[in-house]
Amino acid sequence: MANLIAGINTIQTLLEHQPERITQLFLVSDRQDQRAQKIISLAKNHGIKIQPVNAHKLDQLLPHVQHQGVAADCKPLPNYGEHDIEKFIVSAAQPFFLILDGVQDPHNLGACIRSADAAGVTAVIIPKDRAASVNPTVKKVASGAAEFVPVITVTNLSRALKKLKDEGVFLVGLAGEATQSLYQTNLKGPIGIILGAEEDGMRRLTREHCDALASLPMHGAVSSLNVSVAAGISLFEVVRQRQNP
Repeated sequence: MANLIAGINTIQTLLEHQPERITQLFLVSDRQDQRAQKIISLAKNHGIKIQPVNAHKLDQLLPHVQHQGVAADCKPLPNYGEHDIEKFIVSAAQPFFLILDGVQDPHNLGACIRSADAAGVTAVIIPKDRAASVNPTVKKVASGAAEFVPVITVTNLSRALKKLKDEGVFLVGLAGEATQSLYQTNLKGPIGIILGAEEDGMRRLTREHCDALASLPMHGAVSSLNVSVAAGISLFEVVRQRQNP
C-alpha cells in the first residue's frame, strides 16, 4: 500500500471528486461521529467497501501522520517531470505556476499545494533533491488538493526555469530585500511565482533566472512570513490582478 492518503477532509474530497481512484478504504471502528458518517455515506454511494480497523493499525500504516481515524489506498497519481512542463503551458489558457525552491517541511509543502489549488495554479514545480516530496503528511495537510494539483518534480530546477522562460512565462521571485512590492508587479500574463526554502530563501541560480524580484510589505515587528503564508498571499495577488484587468 504505497499510495496511502489520510485525513477526513482529504478522503472526503477524493470521494466527492475522484472516487474511482480509491482501491481500499480504512476507518477506525469506534469512529461514529457525523464526519465519519459522511465518509461512510459517500463510500456507500460509490460502492466502496470500508474495512474496519483499530487506531493502532493505522498508526502502523501511517507513522507520524495525523490520520484522524480514516485512510485510503489509492491508484497512483502520474509522475510529472521536466519534460511535461511544455504540455502544461500549452494546455493552460493562462499558465500559472508555483515554483518552490527547496521547501523542506512537508507541512509547508502541503499548505502551499492547498493554496495553489484554491488559486487555480496550473502546476506546482519542486526539485527532486534537498526538498520535501509529496508524502502522506503533505497530502494530509493539503486536504485533498495534492490529488488534483499536478506536482512536477525536476532534477535540475535551473533548467526547468529556463524552459519556462523560453515558453514565455514571466518569473517573479519573492525576496524580502527586493525594493519592488509584489503589488506593484504586473502578474497578469503567463506567470511563475517562486519562493525559496524556509531558512535560506532562493538559491543564487534560481534568483538569477527571475525576471523580477518582489517583496511583501511588512509593517510589524517580524521581518518575514512562513513560506506557505507568503505563497498564499502571492498566488491570490495573481488572482486579484487577473480579475481586475
